[in-house]
Amino acid sequence: MLPTALFFLIWDAYAINRGHWYFDKNQILEIFGPFGIPLEEFLFFMIVPLAALLTIEAVRTVKKHWEVGDES
Repeated sequence: MLPTALFFLIWDAYAINRGHWYFDKNQILEIFGPFGIPLEEFLFFMIVPLAALLTIEAVRTVKKHWEVGDES
């Protein structure tokens, strides 16, 4: 999860720096991390993949026959 989040954070930093996109200060908490990336963006890259992993595990708990390839 961390390598993917790092890639997208670097991409965000590049896009913000080049003016491709910005974050409206009226829509964010105005707490910024490295490279001027808002806190909400950091949280997005952590929460969304975690939610996906938890969803897969929840479905596997209910549907025991469902295999995703990591069974040993």
